[in-house]
This record gives sequence, structure tokens and C-alpha cells, in this order.
Amino acid sequence: MSDAGALALALRDAARLVARVAAGRSLADDPPRAALLDLAHGTLRRYGRVQALVTSLSRRGRPDAQVEALLWCSLYAVDSGRYAEYTVVDQAVRACALLEREPAKGYVNGLLRSYLRRRAALENSLRADLEARYQHPRWWIELVRSAYPDQWEPVLAAGNNPPPMTLRVNRRRLTVEAYAAKLAAEGIQARPLGGPALLLPQAVPVARLPGFAAGEVSVQDAGAQRAARCLDLVAGQTVLDACAAPGGKTAHVLETADVQLTALDVDPARCERIGSNLERLALTARVRAADCMRPADWWDGKAFDRVLADVPCTSSGVARRHPDLKWLRRASDVPAFAARQAKILEALWQVLAPGGKLLYVTCSVFPQENEALVEGFVARAQGARRLPLPDGGPDQWLPAAEHDGFFYALIQKQA
Repeated sequence: MSDAGALALALRDAARLVARVAAGRSLADDPPRAALLDLAHGTLRRYGRVQALVTSLSRRGRPDAQVEALLWCSLYAVDSGRYAEYTVVDQAVRACALLEREPAKGYVNGLLRSYLRRRAALENSLRADLEARYQHPRWWIELVRSAYPDQWEPVLAAGNNPPPMTLRVNRRRLTVEAYAAKLAAEGIQARPLGGPALLLPQAVPVARLPGFAAGEVSVQDAGAQRAARCLDLVAGQTVLDACAAPGGKTAHVLETADVQLTALDVDPARCERIGSNLERLALTARVRAADCMRPADWWDGKAFDRVLADVPCTSSGVARRHPDLKWLRRASDVPAFAARQAKILEALWQVLAPGGKLLYVTCSVFPQENEALVEGFVARAQGARRLPLPDGGPDQWLPAAEHDGFFYALIQKQA
């Protein structure tokens, strides 16, 4: 099949995936094949824009859901610059047949050609549409703008770009410099970010990473790598990773210090992923499938010196890794997550030893899940004291070119 014919098939398959997201289903339910990542993820990163364009250009009201999704994907394909414009139009028309939407051929052809003729004027008209301009739901835009009045536009812009690929070198096996040399020998460029982190300017398949199967390196965002640094670890401590799956932070803690670690996750299948990651890295931890909010089900009464609470959240700081997420979230999800996070903190405070430290972590940029929640907890929890982060960095890392958005707070239980 020609490359052009392959594009028709890719547009069909991407349209089906994006239509499912529009209907409220997560891509995690049916992950796209690698060949579809650009079309599906790219369309969803520009979802606000392509929705507005189809609405502006359609003269017959909202089309069939599959056709509408095909148009969204086709508009992204045109704007991506990866294909000739006439090729996209031709292949989108062919994709109508592949979607069993033959009668829509003329409509799809006409709308896409109208876009190509009127592109400049349409660009100007979209500037007033916040969702089309910033590619996020309006409520999300307003939350970020309120929280970061001087940085809100770069934060939103970062959420629309492909994420960086960062590695964590297992320094129990080799130095960062030695692993960087291994990458260079394979023709893979890398830049050190401090500690065990290496940033790849160009993402590569994990199978191309030398020593990956042997446990020399893992893929982990630089923002996530702060957890092990900020736990203030000392050899011999007992550590609880309370929401551990898939095990990246668990492994990094064990690579950093000789501690006795218990890793919990409520989902048994996700616990298997923790075990697989630890096995690859030749690390050992006690892994339990249990709900951290119910200590009576899993805790033996021996308090932990350190607790890592990487709590479930809106994931607003890592939305570029899951571009369907920002369109599936609702404003009501923010207080719902915050209520659950508060309950997790209350439960984990019980298992922390006097003098011990709890590290609260989210991959969110919404203060309701972060600063506001931690301040409220410290104010009401007996013996709770907020400490500066050991790495000297700010509590809130906003998403940027080198890392995702993460929030960290270190809380000590006074003896």
C-alpha cells in the first residue's frame, strides 16, 4: 500500500479513537498503536482548535460523530505539515468509505477545501475563543490563570506540546557519565539534568536504550525524580510508598538508599507492574495490594520513618502525556480529588513514626490539590510541621520543556 493509502487507514483509526474520547472514554481503555500516536495525540492536543474550526466551517450542523472526528484528525494532519495538503484532503475522503460513511465524502471534501481557502481569516476569528486558542477546557484555563497570573500562558502552552523523554540512571550499576557514553555509542544524544537524570532531545523506543533490560536505566520524568531526593533518606529507615504503582518512585528510593520499603497499591494488577519493575532492576521491596486509606487491613502497627504519599490527582501537570485527559476531566473533579487526598493524608499520618517525615506529592498544578490542601492539613493535624524541601527547590514545579508539573510538600510529625 502507498504512503497515501496508509494515511487513509491511519485517519480512519485515529478518528475512531478520538470519537471515543469525545464520547467520554479514555484512551487508556484502548491505547493507540505507535503508528497512530501522532494523529490521535496530536488531534487531542489541538482538540479545542479543531472543534472550533469544524463548527465554524460546517453549514449543515454537527455531523455524524465518526465524520466529525475524521475532520478533526484531518485538520490536525494539515496543520502538522507532515503531509501535502492535497494528500490529506484526498485521503480523508477515502477514509469516509473506510468508516462506512460514503455519503459524507462530498461534505468532508468541501469542508477541508474551505478551510484551506479561508485559513488566514479563520485564524483571526479563533483568537477570541479561549478553548480554541489555548487548547484546554475553559474551566481549566480559568483555574490556571487564577493560580499563576504571570505564568498561566506558558503553563497552558507546555500542556499542548509532546512531553520530554528523561532517563534515570541506576547509579547502583554505573555512573551517569558512563551511561551517557553508552548512549553516545548508540548514536543517542543525551543531556544531564542533575542527579541521575538524562534528557533525550529526541525520544527513542525503550528497546533502543542500552542496558534497559539489565536494569541500568529507567524512563522517569525529571519532576518525578525529585521524590527520592526530597524524602531525606538515610540507610536503615523503614519507608512506605503508599500509592506506588507502577513503581518508578519505589525503585528510585531503593536505588538511592538501603532502606526497608513497603509498596502499596489498591489494584493487584498494578502491583504486578511494581514487581516486574523491581525484578528488572534487581531491587527488593514488600509489595502489597491494599488500600492505603484502610491501615487496619495491611499495617502491622510498626510506624514508618518515611512515608511517600504520591496521591491520585487530576494529573493536570502531566496532561501532555495523556492528551485525552484534559477533555475528559470536569471542574467538579478538582474538589473530589482534594477530598480524597485529604483522607489519604489523615490515614497515612497514623502510620508515620514520631519524628518521621511524610512527602506529599501530586502531578497537578491546581492549588486546591496542593498548597491549599497541605496548609489545611498542617493546620489541623497534631504535631504536623512543614519543612523546606531537601533539594532546595520550589514546592510547585510547573510543566516546562525539561519536566512535567509536580507539587511536593515535606511534613514532619514532631516527636
